[in-house]
Amino acid sequence: MSELRHLGIIADGNRRWAKAKGLPTIEGHKKGLDAIEALIGAAIKAKIPYISFYVFSTENWGRSETEVSYIMKLIETRIIKYAEKLAKNNAKMLILGSRDRISPKLASLIEKAEKITEDCDGITVGFCFNYGGEQEIADAANIAMEADGKITPETIRKHLYKPEIPDVDMVVRTSGEERISGFMLWRAAYAEFMFIKKYFPEMGAEDIQDILQEFESRNRRFGK
Repeated sequence: MSELRHLGIIADGNRRWAKAKGLPTIEGHKKGLDAIEALIGAAIKAKIPYISFYVFSTENWGRSETEVSYIMKLIETRIIKYAEKLAKNNAKMLILGSRDRISPKLASLIEKAEKITEDCDGITVGFCFNYGGEQEIADAANIAMEADGKITPETIRKHLYKPEIPDVDMVVRTSGEERISGFMLWRAAYAEFMFIKKYFPEMGAEDIQDILQEFESRNRRFGK
């Protein structure tokens, strides 16, 4: 039986959850943060070493200025407290993505949040923020060419965002959509996929057990 070492979650459906409830879009994003916290707690109990969340893609800048501004402000006001809470649970926070278009204030807060948890050696929580899978590979290839003089799978891998994070074993997408949307394209090469109909804000601790059971039922052959 394969071990679920790295669980990746495409956190989809915050806005649709809010609309279905007759609430402003921003309430969906706030509720999504609660879901993240519950899932991390369950992952800690289940002893899953790595869990990553796709929370804001490079394409999401195309949303309304009001929504994007709110998301940025929400992260600014919560990221340090979130990091402190993770640190109390010996959990490390890593932010994967480009710093382009992010305000200097938020970039500084991201750096500070990672610093708060850098000595934690329990679960590692990755947040794909201002992230694009194609851009990650392109950035890694450019660094590999400059640093190593050539591009190979090995040189790209060691220059990915936060290369200490291993390949994804299971990718879960919420809200009923069945596509990867650029999430960890390199690391997800041999990942299992699971699509859940419920919106991301509806996710809770119990879903981790369902995901684990589904993963254990898969026969992973890695092309062999």
